[in-house]
Amino acid sequence: MTEQFPIEANEVHEVEPVETGRRAFLGVAAGVAGLCYVGALAYPIYRYLDSPSEMALGAAAVTEVTLKDAQKLPTGSVLMFKFGSSPAMLIHHTDGRWISLTAVCTHLGCTVQYEPDADRIHCACHGGVYNPYTGANVSGPPPKPLKAYKVTVGAADVTVSRA
Repeated sequence: MTEQFPIEANEVHEVEPVETGRRAFLGVAAGVAGLCYVGALAYPIYRYLDSPSEMALGAAAVTEVTLKDAQKLPTGSVLMFKFGSSPAMLIHHTDGRWISLTAVCTHLGCTVQYEPDADRIHCACHGGVYNPYTGANVSGPPPKPLKAYKVTVGAADVTVSRA
C-alpha cells in the first residue's frame, strides 16, 4: 500500500504540457487530406448520377436549331451540329432530300458517321448500321432507330426542329 500525503494549499504542482505541435498538426492535416480524397472520389460519381437529369433538362429546353448557310451544303454530304446537348446530323442526299437525325448510337451512345459512298450511317464502336433516310437500325447491335428531326429549308438557312 502506498502512503498518501495531503497536498498543502500553497503547494504548486507542475502538469506536463500536452504536445500540440507537430503531432497535432499532422493529425489535422491527415484528416483534411482524407476529406479531400473522399470528395475527389465522390464528385465524379455524383456527376455521373446527376447527368441524366441535366441532359434531359437541356434536351427539353431546345426545340429547334437554325443552321445559317446550311442550304449551301452540297448533295451527298453531311453537316454535324449540336441539337441541345447532343450531336445531330443534317444529310443532303443526292436525290435532293434533306434528312436530320440524331448522331448518337442507340446501342452504347457512340457518335455515328454518315458514309455517303456506302449510303449508310455507321457506328464504328460495334458495327451498327442505320438507314440514312429513316434512321432505322439495319444491322448490328443497336436496339432502336435514330431519332428523326423535322427539316425546313429556307432561302438563307435550314431549321431543324423536333418532329
